[in-house]
Formats: sequence, structure tokens, C-alpha cells
Amino acid sequence: MCAASASSERRSEVQRQKGVMKKYVRESSVKRLRSASVVSSDPSSQNGEADTENMNKTDRPFMTIQRNDSSDNLVFHMKNGIRSIKYKPVDYQQLYALTEAKKLASASTELKIRKAVQTSKISKEQTLIKQHKQVWWQEHQRLNEVRCKMECEIKSFLNEENIGNECLSDLLNFERELAEQWCIYLENVIHPIQQLREDLKYRLHPISQCSHSQSEFNSVKVLEEVDSVKKQLKAVFERLSLEQQKIENNLSEWSVQILDHSSEEGINLLSELPMEFETLECPYSDLKSSILNEFCSFTEKYQKKLQDFDLQLEDVYRNFQLSDEDHWIFQAVLDQYPGDLCGRRTLYLDMLQRYFPRKSRHDLVEHEKYCDQYRFAKEQRRILISSWNKNRRDFIQKAVLTLAEACAAHEMESTMAKDRKKQQEVCADLKAKVLQWRAHQEEVARLEMEISVRRREKEEEKEKLWKKKELLQREEKKKKIRKYWAEKEQKWQEMEMRDLRRLEELKKLMAEQSVKDRERMTEHVAWRQGIEAIYLSLTQAFSPLIRGMPSSQLGK
Repeated sequence: MCAASASSERRSEVQRQKGVMKKYVRESSVKRLRSASVVSSDPSSQNGEADTENMNKTDRPFMTIQRNDSSDNLVFHMKNGIRSIKYKPVDYQQLYALTEAKKLASASTELKIRKAVQTSKISKEQTLIKQHKQVWWQEHQRLNEVRCKMECEIKSFLNEENIGNECLSDLLNFERELAEQWCIYLENVIHPIQQLREDLKYRLHPISQCSHSQSEFNSVKVLEEVDSVKKQLKAVFERLSLEQQKIENNLSEWSVQILDHSSEEGINLLSELPMEFETLECPYSDLKSSILNEFCSFTEKYQKKLQDFDLQLEDVYRNFQLSDEDHWIFQAVLDQYPGDLCGRRTLYLDMLQRYFPRKSRHDLVEHEKYCDQYRFAKEQRRILISSWNKNRRDFIQKAVLTLAEACAAHEMESTMAKDRKKQQEVCADLKAKVLQWRAHQEEVARLEMEISVRRREKEEEKEKLWKKKELLQREEKKKKIRKYWAEKEQKWQEMEMRDLRRLEELKKLMAEQSVKDRERMTEHVAWRQGIEAIYLSLTQAFSPLIRGMPSSQLGK
């Protein structure tokens, strides 16, 4: 359709140019003939021609008259008075008749061209209207489908009874009121109009046979009735338009409040800290402060970009060429035409010019440009907020993971410190026990050495006594020797018995202590092996964190 309209426009333009050229050629030929006739009839033209030749060439006007060589030669011969058989008397009546015939032919041609242009415009208009009808029908079907879908969703929502009984009863009462108002509107407005229409059709039917006076009376009565109905309908429509305007204002106020609330929520979401940072505890204050500083700097960048987009939206909105209601109509018309439609821009610009006849095409194109800028800035703002939400979630997840890893590392360090302290206590206890065992061993060795020394002394004393016995007289010193021996024997026996008892006590104590130490050493070895296994598992689990931590925190 677009190609056919373009080809018809091109044909009409070519025909128009041809007509203009023909008209120009006719006018130039008529002027040439008139100038030739004037030259041949007026002898004073020679003086005028001489005067024109004496004129300065710079003072002559710039003329673009095409002349052939034959006409120039003829004019030259006539100026000089040279006779020739080529010259004929001029028949002005015939020339006037030819001129009038050419004028009539050109006028008929121009009329045909105008008719062709008008026909092309009408066909183009009909083609556009046909395309508009197709788009309107598709939009009508889509809106009906959306309406049915929304009504089904509302009915299913009301049937599920997921909301409270009070709210459900309010909605049902509101639906009942709307149905009653619609019935009243049909009875009071639509049905009387239909009845009046049928009555008028019946009265205008040719079968009615009444007198002239009666028909005049009936026509006056009918006109009065029609006027009263018009007045009533006008009042009803004015009241309905006021109600519609009131509802639209309420909806626009609510939409503005919702948009302001959503924008305020977005700004508050950008300005306030996440709850995760406030609830989580970190043993390292510098780590938490660095995370908060990073989040604040990260948020400030997005706030600055968001403010830039808001200022850009305000600037573009101030440049709108239409009011809010007209802009809503403009957007509704644009939404009616899908993006994949052929000649979409031509169609919706034509429809917008029909909706806004006082606006020029330039104003509509400018408003379209500003709308595209506004929509682009709004889309960029939405993308910015979505990217902010995504980056915020990722940052919070990373921060929570980092804080959890820091808490786990701190807990592992505290566990290792406790284990180290317990190890030191166990080592000190073992050292004290080893020292005690060493003292006991030294005491046992000393006692054994003393016993052996005493035994050796006893043997030596025996030998000495036996030698003395041999030297002394058996008879004189027998009693002394026996007495002395008895005393010595008793003393040695007492000392030996005491030492033996002490030795047995020490050996028994050392045996008990060795059994206890062996049991404690077994328990300590098992406990140490368990601690080493736990330490190895924790080291393997947190090895990536330990590698990524700075050396100062590892030292801590």
C-alpha cells in the first residue's frame, strides 16, 4: 500500500511538472509572437532598439529567454527593413483563438491533474483509514481479552476467599452497587433513547397518512421531545464527565503518591544500611569499618547517578509540548500500533494529527523526541536501580561471608590459644611430676648407696672384730665383745629395718606413681592426637582464608 501511494504521488508530481513546462513554453511563444508583431508594425522601434544597444550592459536585466537562430535572423531583417518572402501578415484573431484554445486545453489538463491529485489523496486517506481500522480492531480484541482475563482473575480471587470476610463483603457490595447503577443507567438513558429512535423511525415511515396540520403538530412535538432528551442527555453526560474527571484525578493522585512512595523507598534503601551489617558481629573492628566505608562509597556513586537521572527526567518533562491528559492520549495512541507494523510512524503520526488538529506535525515530532528521551532516561534509571539491587545483594553476601570467615578464624585462633594454654599446663604438670620422680629416684639411689656402705662397714667391722677377737683373749673380752656385738647388731638391725621399710614404701609409692603416670601419659597422647586431628581438619578447611588474610592478622 505504501509503495502504491508513493508511485501515485510520483506520477502526479511528474504530470504537474509537465503541465508547468507546457504552460511556460506556451507563454514564451506568445510573448515572442507579440514582440515580433510589434517590431514589424512600429518603425520607431528602431530608435528604441538603438537606444537599448547604447545602454550599459551592466544596467540590462538578467533574462533567460530561449531563442533559436531563425527567429533572431528574422527579427534582425525586420529591424533593418530588408524584405523577404518569409514574412507574412499577422492574423491576430487566429492567434487569439489559438491562445484561447491552448488556455482551455491547459485548464482542462490542470483540472485533470487536480482531480488525479484529489483522487490520490482520497485513496491515500482511505488506505490510511483501512490500516487504522485494522489496528483498531486488533487493539479492540486485545483489550477485550485483557478485560476478560482481569474479570476472571477478580472472580477467582473473590471465590477463593483468601481475603478477610469484611473486605470480601465490601467488594461484593460494591459490585452489586455497580450492577444496580448500570441497570438504572440502562433504564433511564439507553432504553429511552432506543425507544425514541424506534418511534422516530416509525413516524418517518411513509405509511403514516395524516393531514398537514396534524403532521406539523406532531413534528413540533417530536422536536420538543428530542430537544428535551438532548438536554437530559447533556446533563447526564456532564455529570458523568465530572465523575469521570474526579475518579481520574483520584487515580492520578494515588499513582503519584505510589510513585513518590516507591521513589522515596528507593532513596531510603540507598541511604540506609542493611540490617545484616547491624545484626552481624565481627571480632575485628577495622574489618567491619572498612566494609561499611566501602558500602557507603559504593552507595554514594549510585545516589549521584540516580540524582542525575532524576534531574534529566525533570528537564525532559519540562520540555513536553502537551499537557498531561494530551500526553496520556499521545502515549495510548502510540501503544495501539505494534512495533513490527509496516509504516507504523506514518500511521500514528496521522492519527495524532487527527486527535490534535491544532498541533503541527513539527510539534508532535518534537514531543515524540522528548518522549523517547524521557522513556530512555526512565529505562536507564530502572536499569540502574536493578543493577544497584543486584550489586547490593552480591556485596551483602560477600560481606556476610567475609564476616563469617573472620568469626570462624577468630574462633579458631581462640581455640588454638586455649589448646596451647592447656598444653602448657599439662607440660608444667608433667615437668613437676618428672622432677618429683627424679627426686625420688635420687633418694632411692642415695638410700641404696647408704645401705651398701653400711653393709660394707659392717663386714669390715666384723673382720676387725674377728681380728680383735683373735688378738684379745677369748676369755677376758668375750663378754665385752658379745655385748658390743649385741648392741651393734641390734642397732644395725633397727637401722636396716627402718631403711628397708622406707625403701619398700618408696618403691611402692614409685610403682603407684608410675602406673598413674602411664595412664595419664596414655590419656594425654590420645587427647593430643585428637587435638592434632582437629587442628589438621580446621587448617585444611580454612586454608584459603588463611592464605588471603594479611600477615598482621595471622600474627595476631
